[in-house]
Order: sequence, then structure tokens, then C-alpha cells
Amino acid sequence: METTHQAEQQRSARQRRRQLLEAADRVVLRDGPHASMNAIAAEAGITKPILYRHFGDKGGLYRALAKRHTDALLDALRAALDAPAERRERVEATLDTYLAAIEARPQVYRFLMHPAEEAQLPEQGFDVGRHSAPLLRRLGEELAKVIAERVDLGPDSEQLARVWGHGIVGMMHGAGDWWLGERPCSRAQLVHSLADLLWGRLAAVSDRPGGPGF
Repeated sequence: METTHQAEQQRSARQRRRQLLEAADRVVLRDGPHASMNAIAAEAGITKPILYRHFGDKGGLYRALAKRHTDALLDALRAALDAPAERRERVEATLDTYLAAIEARPQVYRFLMHPAEEAQLPEQGFDVGRHSAPLLRRLGEELAKVIAERVDLGPDSEQLARVWGHGIVGMMHGAGDWWLGERPCSRAQLVHSLADLLWGRLAAVSDRPGGPGF
């Protein structure tokens, strides 16, 4: 009976946490990097101390939201890499998946990647600038794993896969951030240009024997 009760409590806590994250998402979609704990608590219909009880502090809530969105993005990137298409098409589809994600939800992207520069008081916005680097590192490491299991990079393959993973993520982030702010070209044009930049070695490298292919 005690085990059943504990399991029910855990399910209830997970459901409540999911509901709070969904409320936070709605505020972030509206307010971007200026989303505040007060606004999120009000959206969830609770007091701020209850919000702190679930996430510890603003950083805890940010990390939970970052994981939620990063997990979804990684799933989408893997699906693009696994699509039945030629390698160049899959490279472009992967780049486009990332750019489409930040284009579709720019406020979420700004919340995750940029501090609230205009915030007058600490409570007005999340200090997220110091958290964005770990998020990019996670994306880089995950992409490195995908590359390592798919292509044969020869000697020092694991190290080179990490170089490629972090380099590609850095390129996507830097180019995507600039593009989202200025919109100097279409998304399709940016995807094609970035794929051209990557394509030299990717066109020549062989798939890893027995791997899923790249």
C-alpha cells in the first residue's frame, strides 16, 4: 500500500510539474526573456513560493524549460538525419529543422539564449545568459554522438566527431541568431549556404560500417 501511495504521489508531482512548465511556456511565448516568476506563478494560478518549491529558483525553472525544449529539438534533428534521403538532403533538412524551430518560436529562443537586457530589477527577467553556454554544449555533445556512430572519421574519430559536433552547433547558433535578428535572406537560402560550407569533408567521408549512415 505504501509503495502504491508513493507511486501515485510521484505521478501527481510529475503531472503538476508538467502543468507548471506549460504555464511557464505560455508566459515565455508572450514575454520572451522578460518572463518573470511572478507572471509564471500568476499564469499557473499559484503563489510564487509554490513555484520556488517545485523548481528551487529561477535557474532551476530555466534549466527545466531548457531541457524540455532541447529534448524536443534533438528529437526533431535526429528525425531529419534519419529521413530516407541522400546525404546532402539530410544535411540541409537538419539545418532547416534547427532554423525552423527558432523561427517558429522566437520568444522561446530569445528566452533560452539571451538575457533580458532591458530588465530594471532582478525580478523582471531571468538572468539566463550564464545558462546558454551549457545548453549549446549539450547540443554539441549530442550531435557529436550522432556523427561518431554514423561516419568513419579514421584515427581519433571520437575526438574529431566532437570537434565537428560543437563546430556545427556553433555555426548553426551564430548564423541562426544573426539571421533571426536581421532576416537578410530566406531560410532556404541560409540553409543552402550553410550546407555548402559543411559539404566539403561530409561529401567525401564514408559511413561507419554497420552504422545507421549519415
